[in-house]
Amino acid sequence: MAVSSSAIVSPLLINIRTNLSSSSPDLPLFSIFRKTTTRKPSVVILSCKSEDGLANEEKKLLLERYGYDANEFVSEPSPKTTRRRKELQKTGKGKQVSPEDPKPPRTTHKLLQVLGGKARRKKLLSPKGMDVRPMMEVVKGAAFDILQVAGGCPASLRPGRWLDLYSGTGSVGIEALSRGCSEVHFVEMDPWVVSDVLRPNLEWTGFLDVSVIHTVRVENFLERAMQFVGKDQSFDYISVTPPYTEVDYEVLMGQISSSALVGEDTFIVVEYPLRIDMLDSCGCLVKIADRRFGRTHLAIYGPKWAQKRRKSEKSFPAVAEKMIANGRLKV
Repeated sequence: MAVSSSAIVSPLLINIRTNLSSSSPDLPLFSIFRKTTTRKPSVVILSCKSEDGLANEEKKLLLERYGYDANEFVSEPSPKTTRRRKELQKTGKGKQVSPEDPKPPRTTHKLLQVLGGKARRKKLLSPKGMDVRPMMEVVKGAAFDILQVAGGCPASLRPGRWLDLYSGTGSVGIEALSRGCSEVHFVEMDPWVVSDVLRPNLEWTGFLDVSVIHTVRVENFLERAMQFVGKDQSFDYISVTPPYTEVDYEVLMGQISSSALVGEDTFIVVEYPLRIDMLDSCGCLVKIADRRFGRTHLAIYGPKWAQKRRKSEKSFPAVAEKMIANGRLKV
């Protein structure tokens, strides 16, 4: 009776075959099998964003270098996909734009007015918000009162030319024209303020024909004064009302005092904040007044003869009171 041989597989992968019909049934046949493992091909994943198609060629070359079929991994975009992508780029829908709050349009209101002279009580435009800070009316009124007394004409300004630096709304220069000045040069660097505030105010008050507007930074104007003003550079009055936090007063006043814009008989009006110490002189001019209005200070420089006249004006009421008390002066 023949019995078929069967394979007994051991845990050690040793195949033991027995053949009962062989001549030597007691001797088993051993054959050792070596386990072979098939190495899986490596997969190279490439990712690159490009719009000109050069990245696809580079990926193909890299895949072919490693023995892969590049066509299986890299595919050209279909015309429909390309067309759709271009349409999204044109409309802007394909881009994720970070949301930004649009800046609100700049607007104006009428809060200022001319205090005296020909255009008295006429309302002036000024921007809403804090980007332009006009001189307060109480400060402006005090400045012109001091100038008129110091100039010898308490009822009006001495005729002359006025330079309004950092003019903004033009409130100071317009006040000067209303009170007797013959010409004002306005220096303002913001084009919107010039077109939507300053020029309409000059048209409304009727002073556009006697005004000159310079849309330039004050520093550049002072450096190139001859180019802007001409040979006759000196002014009778200069007003300086800068934004407090954006200027160095020491540098600014040094630049003004050394400029040909300042003459021997020039008056300079300077508005400045607290904790700023103004010098007692500005070039050949002396300080004739220094007043405080809350957080705002007002310094006025002028010729020495104006300082003497102002002192005499101050002393007149005291002398008059003494004469009245002694009976020398009847009221």
